[in-house]
Amino acid sequence: MKYSIYVVEDDNSIRDLYEMAFDNDEFDCKSFTRAEDMFEAIKQNKPSLIILDIMLPGIDGLTALKQLKSDQSTSEIPVIIASAKGDEDSKVRGLDIGADDYIAKPFGMLELIARVKANLRKVAYRKNNSSIIRAGEICVNDAEHIVTVNNMPVVITLKEYNLLKLLMNRIDVVIPREVILKEVWGYDFVGETRTLDMHIKSLRAKLGVYTSLPYIKTVRGVGYKFSLSDLDEK
Repeated sequence: MKYSIYVVEDDNSIRDLYEMAFDNDEFDCKSFTRAEDMFEAIKQNKPSLIILDIMLPGIDGLTALKQLKSDQSTSEIPVIIASAKGDEDSKVRGLDIGADDYIAKPFGMLELIARVKANLRKVAYRKNNSSIIRAGEICVNDAEHIVTVNNMPVVITLKEYNLLKLLMNRIDVVIPREVILKEVWGYDFVGETRTLDMHIKSLRAKLGVYTSLPYIKTVRGVGYKFSLSDLDEK
């Protein structure tokens, strides 16, 4: 099996290095100078992994990353940010938006290939264990439709279950309110977003019986995310 790698990089020399590094029996590499071209290619074939620069003409890398991670059809594709912005703030911002990995330029190609393989292994593991979702003290057994916190069963409604599963499948990814409403309540849902807030409040209360950690975080003006960090705001 060949893994398909999409690279978005506007520097011709770096793009050539990517193509040489991933031109073998294990990988198939396609490179783009603009994120817009990558999105057009994804409509035809989804890649196994994306390597994305931040400073790009047209749509910048972080905006492209947000679009990838907020779209259900592309949210599971691992994305590695490869950028000349190697400061801590840039790395934290990229990872908070949803990047699966971040590597600062200049870097060695052997390191990049190792990171690509590591992220592909994570995807394979998630697929092989897709019926069990674990994060912190919470476990969702999708095969048996059971939620436990610290091994204690928690009784929640179907909507709360689907909401929790959606958030846990995208750990540390901020999911916009409209995306949550569309995926949990359906395309025809026309109720007010207060319904979502009420379900979040109820879910937090039920999980909080067995844990004091604020796993479900509110991102003001955007939506919600599931995070293992206890530093974020509830």
